[in-house]
Amino acid sequence: MKKTVLTFALFLITTIGFSQEAFKNDVLKYLDISGQANTFKMITKDLSTNIPEAKKEEFQRDLDKSIIELMSKMADMYMTEFTHDEIKALLKFYESPIGKKLTEKTEVLYNKGQIVGQEWGMGLQSMMMKYM
Repeated sequence: MKKTVLTFALFLITTIGFSQEAFKNDVLKYLDISGQANTFKMITKDLSTNIPEAKKEEFQRDLDKSIIELMSKMADMYMTEFTHDEIKALLKFYESPIGKKLTEKTEVLYNKGQIVGQEWGMGLQSMMMKYM
């Protein structure tokens, strides 16, 4: 009887473990194909300008590793907010033609968004001055 219960418990733990691993892999895939991982690479691409040339390659390896670690933590965060089925639906969208277009436009939208955000911020300053 003990062996049966132990075998069942091990089977259950293994199944849950594989299920969670598949879920996390799908979340990581979502973060990749949705362009979120590339956004961090895009944001950090100018960081190496202050690094001496002799150390840039090593710096880039460390930076890439830190982004991988960040994506893993973000995946854990997504797993608390979305079900595996919801992530699968998101993957379906991002694998569709319009989802692929959205991903391709991420950098353009980011750059244009920065300009729009700066303009909005300057407008807010003017608005605040009106009330001060």
